[in-house]
Amino acid sequence: MIEQIKKGVLTGIGLGLMTNEKILEFARKSAEEAKLSTEEARKLADELLEQSEEAKKKLEDKIDEQIKQQFDRMGLATKEDVAELKKEILKLHKGQKKQKKVSS
Repeated sequence: MIEQIKKGVLTGIGLGLMTNEKILEFARKSAEEAKLSTEEARKLADELLEQSEEAKKKLEDKIDEQIKQQFDRMGLATKEDVAELKKEILKLHKGQKKQKKVSS
């Protein structure tokens, strides 16, 4: 019964998009309906919360990947690209100052 509840939540509701509060509320209602023991209800809630966190992480990773691909396609600079350019500019600027001191 617990496995059926978990599968239903994962496929039907989109666990990764639920808040922890909603997950706990769903687990409580499901436990009552299925007449689960307190321990089984706690275990269900813990498993759903863990799976929710995993689903959120996977979703975030996919979104980050898609954004990076779009930036690459559009030829936009990333934060890392800009940071690298700043380093190069500082290096050139320091080299220029040294040359001026030597020339003076």
